[in-house]
Amino acid sequence: MKKIMFGLFTAWAVSQAAASEGEWLTDLPKALDRAKAEKKAVLMDFTGSDWCGWCKRFNKEVFSTAEFKEYATKNLVLVEVDFPNQKKLGPELKKANDGLKSKYNVNGFPTLVVLNGEGREIGRQVGYSDGGPKAFIAKLEGFRKK
Repeated sequence: MKKIMFGLFTAWAVSQAAASEGEWLTDLPKALDRAKAEKKAVLMDFTGSDWCGWCKRFNKEVFSTAEFKEYATKNLVLVEVDFPNQKKLGPELKKANDGLKSKYNVNGFPTLVVLNGEGREIGRQVGYSDGGPKAFIAKLEGFRKK
């Protein structure tokens, strides 16, 4: 019994560590709860992960870098709002993503929306921008100061 409990605790601890180290969530209400509790901003990435060339490029040049991951771990709760062509989303997630796309008036990909812990939009970037993680982090810092 002790081994089972230890195994369950270890699995839970590992999942919690992963969640705080740059994991992309798909549930905005949970992300907002976490952001408020941890005094962080929420970064929503509206993406077409398997078909949008600019989204893939931004992911490779910014989101997948150590510099961005370190910044995100300390300052952001990340939410992916995906609209894939090949990958199938469950009906609830598809409905939630469609609702967010409508609510935040997203008309192109990638669109990056930054919210404070209360859920108020404090910044937005539509489309790809050059400059890598350093330029994007500077932009995020500008949003967070609002």
